[in-house]
Amino acid sequence: MNRKLQQVLWGGDKPGRAVVLGIQHVFAMFGSTVLVPALTGLDPAVTLLCMGIGTLIFHLITRGIVPAFMGSSFSFIASICAVAAYCNENSIDGFASYVGWGIIASGVLYLILAGLVKLFGAKRITSFFPPIVTGCMIIIIGMMLAPTAMNNITTAVTGIPLWKNWLVAVVTILTIIVVMFFTRGFIKLVPILIGIVVGYLLSLALGMVDTAKVAQASWFSLPKVALPAFKNWDAVSFAVTMIAPISIVTFVEHVGDITANGAVTGHNYIEDPGLHRTLLGCGLASVFSGAMGGPAATTYSENTGVLAATGNYNPATLRIAAVFAIVLSLFGKVSGVLTSIPAAVMGGVSVILFGMIASVGLRMLVENHVDFTKSYNLVIAAVMLVIGLGLSSGISIGNVTISGTAIAAVLGVILAKVLPQEEKAAVSQKSRKK
Repeated sequence: MNRKLQQVLWGGDKPGRAVVLGIQHVFAMFGSTVLVPALTGLDPAVTLLCMGIGTLIFHLITRGIVPAFMGSSFSFIASICAVAAYCNENSIDGFASYVGWGIIASGVLYLILAGLVKLFGAKRITSFFPPIVTGCMIIIIGMMLAPTAMNNITTAVTGIPLWKNWLVAVVTILTIIVVMFFTRGFIKLVPILIGIVVGYLLSLALGMVDTAKVAQASWFSLPKVALPAFKNWDAVSFAVTMIAPISIVTFVEHVGDITANGAVTGHNYIEDPGLHRTLLGCGLASVFSGAMGGPAATTYSENTGVLAATGNYNPATLRIAAVFAIVLSLFGKVSGVLTSIPAAVMGGVSVILFGMIASVGLRMLVENHVDFTKSYNLVIAAVMLVIGLGLSSGISIGNVTISGTAIAAVLGVILAKVLPQEEKAAVSQKSRKK
């Protein structure tokens, strides 16, 4: 095997080590990725297949530089459900085939945005996102997910006392912390994976694992792909108008996620390989997913949390995770084991991962010497944090839901451009006196 191929496959790492690190990323993304089809009625196996292949497409477009995983976007859930309801009300079979048109259109819109970024330059785009805005965006991304982590722990399951949830979550968290701080070598790089294994084994001992999910799952089955349907053009137009505009909102989130990845790894992905490439990769991943009957693709914060927790930024591990996602879509038993992981285990893991993301935002503010004695920074941070965290469910306009993160980001961008910076104001006052 030549060196170039080894670099693509393992990123210069040892094969066995790279594979284990890749599996860790699969565990991190699995719960949220399959939750979207669970909430919308799309096929989980198709979703895993699309996200795996979508990730490989993204890495191909971004020249294998960006350590990112494409997961199913939560921003489109309300719109997908609206299309499902429309098809149900009008007795239209195969709603996923019509949802696909909307997802494809949203991906195409990303391609257009990528072209605009390429035309006008990433610097003009990123000039709208000063450190105070991007830092707060990253904090909000992490903290917006915090209720999900706690709900996984505090939501009672029939027949299982709540104290068991807390015990499993605390043991999972402590395991991750012990591995991160008191181990060396390769073990230190897989704290999330070890935490999940320990939490799962404890859950099994406490009778919290639903083994029926594993028993009922088939060993091998092909994902039920839903190709775009042409029968009802009213349903097609409804799906496109409901779903495609969400991409304008998720564009802002995409900038935040790519910035967060860069803050974690210390590499400016906005410049190299370029924001236009990350948008293009994400857009093509969504186009492919829509064509297969899957949800829209987006860069996943859970995997960014793994990067921050482990300090391993090898993009090859994300490609390995993508291959495993594809494999999982074909082998039901493996998916059955993963879906049987109790919510309390993932809740404990999420406390670390989501907290890490928010901490990266704080680090960005510190490293950029953002001065909070200045009203300019105080006002922007105040508005963004309260709006972003307060509107945890977003705002619904008809069947379209705009996330609190996107609203906060837009307000932050506007305030950053409109509000006078005190240094500039002081200079202008001095010139007037002269």
